[in-house]
Amino acid sequence: MKIAMINGSPKAGKSNTAFLLNSLEALISSGNELTHYHIIKNPPSEEAFSQLCQMDALVLAFPLYIDAIPSHLFRLLVELEEHMKGHKNEIYVYAITNNGFYEGRQNHIAFEILKNWCQRSGLRFGQGLGHGAGEMLASNDKIPLGHGPLKNLGKGMNLLADNINSKSSGELMLVNPNFPRFAWQFAGTHFFWNAEAKKNGLKKRDILRRL
Repeated sequence: MKIAMINGSPKAGKSNTAFLLNSLEALISSGNELTHYHIIKNPPSEEAFSQLCQMDALVLAFPLYIDAIPSHLFRLLVELEEHMKGHKNEIYVYAITNNGFYEGRQNHIAFEILKNWCQRSGLRFGQGLGHGAGEMLASNDKIPLGHGPLKNLGKGMNLLADNINSKSSGELMLVNPNFPRFAWQFAGTHFFWNAEAKKNGLKKRDILRRL
């Protein structure tokens, strides 16, 4: 089966989206032909659009932006829609999203947008996996999927991989990390936001200051 792995992160280098795609790739690489696309590093050409129309499955991975799809990925989907219309291949679409909120359910609107896009483009929406607390992923990249705070994510990834490998559909999965919300909030405040502020020459009170 020919599968397109589409990285919709605005970051050209290391990102949470890349981590999720790499984790999934380990579960679906056997027996499948995977082709990688990174929208920012290599903007799709007419040749790329033609290739995407020949795929059996598209796997979209992206971070949540204002409860929706990042603009550069949305622009790609609009262009791809015109190429897909009238195409006879049965192409399944799968998606993985991550967001900065703790709750995975924050991703549900983005999946509704994708479902509508699939309907307009003549594609089949296979399944989506939305994970909360996305910024935790970078600090947990040494933890095996399915263990510790990544236990729910691991279960979701395995179910998603099974459906991709069998080219079938499944229920939407919106998961939280296996980590207490209060601890996540404390860590995010003290080790991410405050640290980023200090790196940029700001103090804690600058973050709270109203303009």
